[in-house]
Amino acid sequence: MTLKATPLNSAHRAANAKMVDFGGWDMPVNYGSQIEEHNAVRSDAGMFDVSHMCVVDVKGANVRTFLRGLLANNVDKLQVPGKALYSCMLNPEGGVIDDLIVYFMSEEWFRIVVNAGTAEKDVAWMNGQNTATNSGVTITARRDGNDPIALIAVQGPNARAKVWQVLPTTQAPSEHLKPFNAVIVGDTAFGEAMVARTGYTGEDGFEIGVPASQAEALWNAFVAVGIKPAGLGARDTLRLEAGMNLYGQDMDDAVNPLDAGLAWTIDLVSERDFIGKAALQAKGQGAQFVGLILREKGGILRAHQKVVAASGLEGEITSGTFSPSMQQAIALARVPMDVAIGDTVHVIIRDKRLAASVVKLPFVRNGKVLAA
Repeated sequence: MTLKATPLNSAHRAANAKMVDFGGWDMPVNYGSQIEEHNAVRSDAGMFDVSHMCVVDVKGANVRTFLRGLLANNVDKLQVPGKALYSCMLNPEGGVIDDLIVYFMSEEWFRIVVNAGTAEKDVAWMNGQNTATNSGVTITARRDGNDPIALIAVQGPNARAKVWQVLPTTQAPSEHLKPFNAVIVGDTAFGEAMVARTGYTGEDGFEIGVPASQAEALWNAFVAVGIKPAGLGARDTLRLEAGMNLYGQDMDDAVNPLDAGLAWTIDLVSERDFIGKAALQAKGQGAQFVGLILREKGGILRAHQKVVAASGLEGEITSGTFSPSMQQAIALARVPMDVAIGDTVHVIIRDKRLAASVVKLPFVRNGKVLAA
């Protein structure tokens, strides 16, 4: 199978990145030291190629009504242009088709950023619902021939200042942006840029969308001001420390989002109906999503390891790693409802029962360790 390549593929190879198959995409896992890349994001500024994710523009007179029924979070919260919302898109059984970010650009234009591995499935589902509801919206994946947009995420305490060095015309429109807001700036040296104050690391920063033809030049300009390229390895340890779900690992189309710590993204309060609502109301929450810190030596926490509560009931680790910021083995886990923060549970690692503490997420935010 030929792997898909982002517009930054040659830049990664020129930097001697270690490349891997990530959901059918040829992506950098690191550029030499995953730990250095992780620490650069926590202490200074690092950047990630997230162009494998897909920008989808949804336009039309009925776009808000269409998205009210499509998404589990309520787009009526989006009233100011540029405001963004994190949401799940569910199937009728309440499983997660994808988790995504939706931006309100105007009453006839919403922009959605979906995950790489689910993009084709997502767009097909959106098109099917558009037809089924006779909404008449146009759904355009900004990839391939459709004025493709490349995405670069710059994260870290110095990320915004370094972005403004390279993109000075974006400073005035973006410096007062609150988190989960975006602005489109037309007059940069790299064409029209969407600057969004969103991220996946627990640090401040921007996700920047530019024409794909300008991506490599922008990437190189960021390198020149000291922004460190970071690969999928650091992205995973950073997002796990930040307590952020990864689609396909912490949840998927067979997982109830209420059991995946995503209740805050599901609007069950308003009278608005949406796909999957009835199933969620019928099922309710059957598990809770927590952090674990391993307290005994003898293993690393990994996905699918069994977690045994004091009651004898069992749960499962969904994501695990060794935290560079904490120097401890940590994990995200779905555990029984009778488990409480502060409890000790046991993780089965190679037939050994090792003690772990249950902690509130996130582990790390804005460079500070919050869970101990």
